[in-house]
Amino acid sequence: MEKTKKTRGKSAPINKKILDAYREFVVTEGKTPGSVFAFCKSIGIAEGDFYTHFASFEAIEKSVWKNLIDTTIARMEADGDYNTFGAREKILTFYFMLAEALKADRSFVLYQLKGWKQPLLPGFLKSFKAAFDAWINSVLKAAKAAGEIASRPYLDQRYDALFWMHFLFILQFWAHDESANFEKTDAAIEKSVNLAFDLIGKGILDNALDFGKFLYQNARN
Repeated sequence: MEKTKKTRGKSAPINKKILDAYREFVVTEGKTPGSVFAFCKSIGIAEGDFYTHFASFEAIEKSVWKNLIDTTIARMEADGDYNTFGAREKILTFYFMLAEALKADRSFVLYQLKGWKQPLLPGFLKSFKAAFDAWINSVLKAAKAAGEIASRPYLDQRYDALFWMHFLFILQFWAHDESANFEKTDAAIEKSVNLAFDLIGKGILDNALDFGKFLYQNARN
């Protein structure tokens, strides 16, 4: 029992040491370390200690992004007002908090995005996407039940994919934003989320679909 406690006590600092050292190496050198062995030697830990926590450098990058979204969601849900928000407010809150968290790690994030060739999903975003999908689907499910978004056969089953594309748009916009304190990103978040809910809510799109159906039916007569 005592041995287990000691192992756990040492675990967190080594994990953090590896994460911090890896990020610092990448943003300083502009590349990933040459090997796990060389990296471990440079930070004074045994190679075995590295593999206790991470299987590879890519696993470190996945961990950074997974921690990013987990922390953002935990912060939102810890706010007593969060559960009273509608879907639009929840998604706006998520993006504003995420943008703030990204700012603290901007150099590392920009390095990763620089090597990403769309539309392929990069390895470092896979765990992030799984957590994002779970969160956005729970928000959309509640929104549909509350009548915030329209129920449209087939189309509404793809809303989560549309919001993932929306997230990628926000991420790329933020990466290229050179405004003070990323004010343009804040504006892009607000305007694009409002537009998304104008489209998936009851109103504009339903009227457009109904009009399109009307034109199609009358063109055949």
